[in-house]
Amino acid sequence: MTIEELKAQLAKVNEERDQLRKELVKIKASSVSDWTLRQRTQISKILDRPDKGAGLIGSTLAVAGWIKTLRLQGKNTFAFIKLNDGSTWEDLQIIVDKNVPGFDKIEDHSASLAASILIIGKIKESQGKGQKIEVATLELRLLGPSNAETYPVSKKVHSLEFLRGIGHMRPRTTIINAITKIRNALAFATHLFFQNQGFLYLNTPIITASDCEGAGEMFQITTLLKDSGDNIQKIPKLPNGKIDYNRDFFKKPSFLTVSGQLNAEIYACALGSVYTFGPTFRAEDSNTARHLAEFWMIEPEMAFADLTENMNVAEQYIKFVLNYAMEKHPQELEYLEDYEQKAMEERKKLMDGENKGQNKGQKGKKVKDVRGFRLQKLRERIQHVIKSDFARITYTEAIEILQKSDQEFEKSVEWGIDLGSEHERWMAEEHFKKPVIVRNYPREIKAFYMRLNEDEKTVAAMDVLVPGVGELIGGSQREERLEVLEKRIEDSHLDISNYSWYLDLRRFGTVPHSGFGVGFERLVCYTTGMENIREVIPFPRWPAHADF
Repeated sequence: MTIEELKAQLAKVNEERDQLRKELVKIKASSVSDWTLRQRTQISKILDRPDKGAGLIGSTLAVAGWIKTLRLQGKNTFAFIKLNDGSTWEDLQIIVDKNVPGFDKIEDHSASLAASILIIGKIKESQGKGQKIEVATLELRLLGPSNAETYPVSKKVHSLEFLRGIGHMRPRTTIINAITKIRNALAFATHLFFQNQGFLYLNTPIITASDCEGAGEMFQITTLLKDSGDNIQKIPKLPNGKIDYNRDFFKKPSFLTVSGQLNAEIYACALGSVYTFGPTFRAEDSNTARHLAEFWMIEPEMAFADLTENMNVAEQYIKFVLNYAMEKHPQELEYLEDYEQKAMEERKKLMDGENKGQNKGQKGKKVKDVRGFRLQKLRERIQHVIKSDFARITYTEAIEILQKSDQEFEKSVEWGIDLGSEHERWMAEEHFKKPVIVRNYPREIKAFYMRLNEDEKTVAAMDVLVPGVGELIGGSQREERLEVLEKRIEDSHLDISNYSWYLDLRRFGTVPHSGFGVGFERLVCYTTGMENIREVIPFPRWPAHADF
């Protein structure tokens, strides 16, 4: 750099310094009434400091947020407000004196529970317990009033089922707050893990003409109904009576995707390692706590990788994202742990009542059994997974373990069955007491794209089973042999013409490659301790429910 360039850079720095000085003088000279929302400080910048805000004592600032609690004290001469703006887990304590401008909004109840306000005040040392600092208000401005009497989320603890019915309000509850932040951490950690491993992030299509799983449980999309004015008699048909899809938007039957895997393979077979992270859909008429019609999948694909490498990456991924969530959100996980423990205590009381009722010949309330894995607290379970070496067994070994057990299963165990949640959870929770990876499944129960093993009875598939959830990850080594893949597609009764492009990957430079899929909501369920998958996605979709 030349002397002239250094002088020019120095002049620019001096100019910026002078401008900052002018702005500082302007702020100091301004009255409280001149403060605006643009000057507000996020509450996280105060409470998430290492000193919990103590270093800011004496500072004047503006904060905005929603009232979590409000109580009047000293014969209504001052008020305590707990304020939160969503940026941090902690609430900021606000003190509002009766003489402060805006106190009338508290008196007329427009500034009440859930109202949004702007507070301009001075940070001072707190005299109470639980916080180091509090804000002495200089001015309160009401941004959005709220009627505490009609606010649907009262102070009492609401059931998760009730909160699902008010999906536009449930993000304001502590439980959904905690779940959402952990979901965010797991999503960020997912990108961090794969990016650090050299994977490329890929956006695969939501609209597709192929059924990746071959299950047929897909949402079909069409413009034919719209073009026919919702009169099904006007839908164009072929001479044989079938629908004429040449008149449809895509000129063929099209669907919402169930997986981005096949598309990801295209890029993996050119760029090495890629991953997708996006919404997927399944039109399965299921109302269980494990299924959604719309859910998110994480699907990495790796070229030059066999089944063993696939299992290694899956195990590393789970440990990484769980550890990240533990580090970033200890308070949220502590809250969820306490929430789960209280729920288990209530359930045990109901079970005791059921037993007493049966002893008296009365019909007791049906209560699900308390699974053994929940006897270990939430954070202990997560740490156990992080520190454990995942067990690895074959499907055949799994069947043998289940058959030798004394456990009674609803679905009988024999070689060739598709393992159910009861089998998966028993192995992870009771037998191994840690995650287990089951590999080499019967070909008849797995998808066409999974590599056929030498025994021609099994395929190089793997499932990662975790306590409390069962299957969390499903994956396989992909079939890279052209002739074998063609035969598998035919045996699956799929239209091979729809997969010509997929077969081209085997015709031109085929390569051994592997991948897996992670049901993101199931991962969030495990991390938060939630039993129902509908609690861990912002707007759950299941049969007859597509609100908000």
